[in-house]
Formats: sequence, C-alpha cells, structure tokens
Amino acid sequence: MALVREEIKANAEVYHGDEICQEKSKLLLTEVGLPNGLLPLQDIEECGYVRETGFVWLKQKKKTIHKFEKIGKLVSYEPDITAYVEQNKIKKLTGVKTKELLLWITLSDIYVDDPPTGKITFKTPAGLFRSFPVSAFELEDVKDVKKAMDVKKAEEEAGSGEVKEV
Repeated sequence: MALVREEIKANAEVYHGDEICQEKSKLLLTEVGLPNGLLPLQDIEECGYVRETGFVWLKQKKKTIHKFEKIGKLVSYEPDITAYVEQNKIKKLTGVKTKELLLWITLSDIYVDDPPTGKITFKTPAGLFRSFPVSAFELEDVKDVKKAMDVKKAEEEAGSGEVKEV
C-alpha cells in the first residue's frame, strides 16, 4: 500500500493506539451496517477515516491471520489495510486475503444485502464471490447489546400503548 498522504490525513479523523483504533473500527463497521467482527486486527498503530469520501485506513504492527470459527475460513490481514466504505459496503479493499483450498485469494469488496437477508458477500477483483451468514462475523458481546436494545425498544413500545385486560 502506498502510504496515506498527508493531504488525506489533513481531512481525516485519525487515531493512534490499539485500544482507541479497535473501538473506532468496530464503531465504523456498525455505523455503515456491517458486522463489527470483520476486522479482528491486533496491535493497531493508526487508523483513519475521511467521512467525505469514505476512505478508511488501518495500520497494524504486523500481518495477522484470523480463523473465523463459525465458517472455518482463514483470513489474512496485511499490516496496511485500506478501503472505501459506504452504507452496507466496503469497496476497493486492499490488504485482505482469504484462503480457498491451497491459495490465498485477494478480497476487493464486501457487502451486506439491502434489504437484509442475513448474508454477507465477499468479492474478488476477478468477480468471483462467496456469501456467508452475517452472524459469523459479529462479536458475541455486541449481539447481547443488540438483543438488550431490541428488548428495551419493544418494552418502550409496549408501554406507550398499554392495553388493560378487563
């Protein structure tokens, strides 16, 4: 990856340090409607987001290989990852590969169907694609938070229009 130029950084939200970058990357994925477990990176040194263009970059200390247990797939994350994000999509992705049989295949696009079907699709630069359940890429603690939010919302809706039995 070419280094992120200073003029891009000047118009971006830039964060340094693993803890804040972990939090911000998960928050961004959630904001754009993608599962927040898509980027299980380690030792993130820097991350940035240009809201006007959707350009995102993440820089970690070294390459990471992660196995998504629910689908049994290995994914490789290079030290430098870039992409453009928009609602329900990641486009022009660099630095991410998945292992298919004996080959590492570059991923270029990731998207969730709209309206939601519960599937997330990964696409290669050659146009090949594969879909998996969105739930395979969600972090467990977030699922619990979402469930709690749904329960609270349902309780509020039920409380506003109470029907008393006679």
